[in-house]
Amino acid sequence: MVIVKLVGGAKKSFEKDQLQLEADNITLEKLLELVQDLKPKDTPNIDVNNILVAINGADSSAREGKMTIIKKDDVISIIPVIHGGASKKIITKAGQKLIQVVEIKGDKKTDVSFLENLRLEFPKLKIQAISSKYILNPYHLKKILSISVNSDKEHVLLSKKLETDILLRFAATTQISDAISSVGIKPRNNFILIAIGNKTSLDKLHEKISPLIIDLFQKDNSSFLKKQFKISKKQIDAVYSKNPLEDILIEKAAVLIG
Repeated sequence: MVIVKLVGGAKKSFEKDQLQLEADNITLEKLLELVQDLKPKDTPNIDVNNILVAINGADSSAREGKMTIIKKDDVISIIPVIHGGASKKIITKAGQKLIQVVEIKGDKKTDVSFLENLRLEFPKLKIQAISSKYILNPYHLKKILSISVNSDKEHVLLSKKLETDILLRFAATTQISDAISSVGIKPRNNFILIAIGNKTSLDKLHEKISPLIIDLFQKDNSSFLKKQFKISKKQIDAVYSKNPLEDILIEKAAVLIG
């Protein structure tokens, strides 16, 4: 039995002080995935990229980070870095690819040329922009990115480029023009900027765009997405899942064939 103690804002996410998990000889990364699966749906999200984790009183970063092996009877403490605050950046991995995600406040200058200029300035990065309205939360985001990255690995992309595959899957279409029209970047509209590449280039990109970055996922786009993709209450009720709407959207993205 592994004891997970919840500190600060983590208590609000789980509505309790600690969790007990039947786990042994798994990585900290896997344990955090199990912990996230236990979070009630209607509580604040916990950003695992902005937490401190102590294992039996020792900071995990001083050991093997997320690859630290957790054993039976270990005591894990989860402490959010920003208590109750919203995240302005997500750093995640899909396969071997490092992915950075931020949200940009739209203005009259943030159009397609803005995106193209970033791609020219950071040629080592694969960069895509998705309208904020089309992404529900980190779970929805990461699952679809994983589909695109895996498709790239298996050489079954919907288009020639990984960036285009990402655009198509969030739009749930194989038509590039339709995807650009719906989920693509538009002036004065907030958007999620997704960048894939090495840490050095990602850090430089973040430094450049930092004045434009706002808190991630501050609006609930569920009603918009239900209407946009014609998802009925009956369909949602038929899905046995903690995240039925997200899983329906993810399935729509996964079944696309180029």
